[in-house]
Amino acid sequence: MTRLYEAVQALEKLYPLEYAEDWDAPGLIVGDLLAPVRRIVCVCDPKLSTVTHAIDMGADLLVTHHPLFFKAVHDVSGRGVRGEIVQRLMTHHCGLWVGHTNADVAWRGVAHAAADAFGLRNLRPLVSTGQSDSAQHPVGLGRVGALDVSMSLRDFSQRVFDVLPRTQLGIQVAGNLDALVKTVAVLPGSGDSLFDAVRESQADVYVTSDLRHHPATDAFEQALYESQLRSKINPDCEKKVYPMLINTPHSAIESLWFNYAISDIAHAVAQISGECPEVTWLPDSCDPWNYVIN
Repeated sequence: MTRLYEAVQALEKLYPLEYAEDWDAPGLIVGDLLAPVRRIVCVCDPKLSTVTHAIDMGADLLVTHHPLFFKAVHDVSGRGVRGEIVQRLMTHHCGLWVGHTNADVAWRGVAHAAADAFGLRNLRPLVSTGQSDSAQHPVGLGRVGALDVSMSLRDFSQRVFDVLPRTQLGIQVAGNLDALVKTVAVLPGSGDSLFDAVRESQADVYVTSDLRHHPATDAFEQALYESQLRSKINPDCEKKVYPMLINTPHSAIESLWFNYAISDIAHAVAQISGECPEVTWLPDSCDPWNYVIN
């Protein structure tokens, strides 16, 4: 029978903790290392509702992308929701393992899975960490790749929408909807800190999340101005704006990771323990918005 320490060993082989940002603390958060693991449930956020749902499904281990604790805490009592989550996990003998920034950059991790889901090929990291996994796959923040065939921004935006788990928020697009898209940069999660890297990549469109008004407006206005300036200097040059933007719901785009993780985790655990626990993806929406007036 698979024990929790074996499942953790498998997870941290797939998504090494050394890949994590210095401020991040992924890995095993709750759990008895000797407890049996028969069923693993994956979900993006460890909210009280998703944790309860996973426990009701008989989960022995919950694998999430987002941490339960982003900041230091000094109690896990019932006075706070996170304390209640810890107590509920412990009462039902369910562990919690978090793959956050370590899973963001890993091969077949969060960014890789999203880029593949959007149909991109010849992937490379948007920002390389200078690391490679055991199979010599480069790892790093985000991915840049190319579509097999150019398509309009309108059609590519529809592809992104169709691939994502559904939320009330939908997606937002900035750019000429008839412009052709070939090279795409993808960064699941909050992406407005990497506009410079996206521009250097010369991606036609940038797919990310949590774009704030001022950084997104400034980046797009600057790109539009530079395009107009190039046209004045060289009227024969291609009129192109780098980058056009697609803003997605944060948890929805990051949940695409589980397209790979559920099979990868099962295989990795089986290699270590000799047993293959059931691994499932809990499809509950983790987006906070449940009503949008458009």
